[in-house]
Amino acid sequence: MTLHFRNLSIDPDTPVSEWPTEALQTALERGDLDDWRRIGRELSRDPWGRTARQLEEVLTHSRPYGVAEIMESLLDRARGDAEAAERAQVADEVRRAVAGSGLSNAEFASYIGTSSSRLSTYLNGKVIPSATLMVRMRRVADRQRKAA
Repeated sequence: MTLHFRNLSIDPDTPVSEWPTEALQTALERGDLDDWRRIGRELSRDPWGRTARQLEEVLTHSRPYGVAEIMESLLDRARGDAEAAERAQVADEVRRAVAGSGLSNAEFASYIGTSSSRLSTYLNGKVIPSATLMVRMRRVADRQRKAA
């Protein structure tokens, strides 16, 4: 089945990220597996972007049987995967700051005003430090590098 948009001046082959909300709703209601996969790929690419917000809006008033639940699940998974990747990036940055400082973990923790056990949670990504603590970590690492 080929997807057709009625009363829209956009072609279904246009990237999903450029679809208006009405096109997304049409794809959910009358599209097929290929169309839904394209939407899923866009959600994975940008889980908080325009298409994700449009999907949330559409699903508040249109609940295509079976498709709505799958799309919500895809969005949840895409956001969970993105958050895990972001958490890993923060942990990497913390590890680089500690390593770059030349200090032991205990010394670094003391310099930033926290405990070694709390620093460990930042290093392994279990806990994400606040933005102010990240700034403090960067400052301590930079200061120690310059002093060395």
